[in-house]
Amino acid sequence: MARRRERRVPPISERQKDPFETATRVHRTGDSAYDRKLVTSFILLCIVVIPAVSVLFYYVKNSPHAKHTVSQENHRGIIKTDVTYQEILTENTKVSENSSHRHYTYPILAYITPWNLKGYEMAKRFNNKFTHLSPVWYDLKSQGNSLVLEGRHNADRGWISALRKSGEALVLPRVVLEAFPKELLRKKKLRDKAIDLILTECQEMEYDGIVLESWSRWAAYGVLHDPDMRIMALEFIKQLGHALHSVPSVRNSKQQHLQLVYVIGPPHSEKLQAHDFGPHDLQSLSAAVDGFSLMTYDFSGPHKPGPNAPLQWIRLTLQFLLGIRNSAAKSVARKIFLGINFYGNDFLLSEGEDGGGGAITGRDYLNLLEKHRPAIQWESNSGEHYFVYSDDNHDKHAVFYPSLMSVSMRLDEARQWGIGISIWEIGQGLDYFFDLL
Repeated sequence: MARRRERRVPPISERQKDPFETATRVHRTGDSAYDRKLVTSFILLCIVVIPAVSVLFYYVKNSPHAKHTVSQENHRGIIKTDVTYQEILTENTKVSENSSHRHYTYPILAYITPWNLKGYEMAKRFNNKFTHLSPVWYDLKSQGNSLVLEGRHNADRGWISALRKSGEALVLPRVVLEAFPKELLRKKKLRDKAIDLILTECQEMEYDGIVLESWSRWAAYGVLHDPDMRIMALEFIKQLGHALHSVPSVRNSKQQHLQLVYVIGPPHSEKLQAHDFGPHDLQSLSAAVDGFSLMTYDFSGPHKPGPNAPLQWIRLTLQFLLGIRNSAAKSVARKIFLGINFYGNDFLLSEGEDGGGGAITGRDYLNLLEKHRPAIQWESNSGEHYFVYSDDNHDKHAVFYPSLMSVSMRLDEARQWGIGISIWEIGQGLDYFFDLL
């Protein structure tokens, strides 16, 4: 099974209060009434977080595109909505011999996790497709009255060396800020210590900077509800960014300085809650941060099954964060890495069950296709493929997993905004996804 990102944000049940709900139905033939009931139960899924008036205004006046267009490269004619399980099983390992040619010309940040070794292989194989590579290696934690940066044992110098011999991608390990936020943010000595630990590690390991994840942790601790603490949080990120920018890159003369990419989650509603990262935060940090890794996935969960990242939700998130396209918006937009999931979800749907299932990798997905030979369905409102199957206990499951069509549509969406993409994570996808990048 895949491991999802650790996101300590309010659960889906909380973030969907007072939504404008759009229910979609999948028209299926040959299913029992029970099956249709189950399908309908999880396909009531496109919970739009902007009120109806804002949605209408968005589509009529402020949308950056009039209609969606699919990538011109039709990958042997199988980028389509009516794909079959046989085609996926036959084609998923077939990739172009030219593994370095880039179809997506904006920046691409790829995450790699130690628990999924395939990601390391994909990073080397498709090295030139990426501009940024972020191995998930570090945690910065409280230790008594001080701090400690854990994770160097995960670092693979040989892998980094191999990458740099064959490509130009920047290596920015992810650092998760686990330290107790009230102590860290209030005490200058601890803030300086945290920054010193990060800078020292970057210099000793010859990294190109870091990807920092802290906002979801701070939200989980509740510190962002305190206006003063929230200001301190933003100031710490700025301080870290400026510190990194003051250090020359050891191995990359073109870059000049170390980079900071900051992980952010999508706002949960048009009316921002205290823990949300909003457009004003984006503007506030833009001078100190080189990129924002936007986690536009994990929309659904076991207790509310549905698509991983509905396309309409992605569009509204970008519209809300970036607003109308003008010079100011474009300057921030170029720093966005739109999150695209390469993992899927296998949800339990049986009546009487209080949720179940979880994330799956490409390998899990292919095993399910081989075993169940399902009819792959296309859900047009979310822009995702899914299928339903019964397990050995006769319990119903719904599986949402990326397809060439769904990935292509999200790349096209990002392209029209002029933004980069971030992939969580490249070891969990199917090989032929990389031909789209």
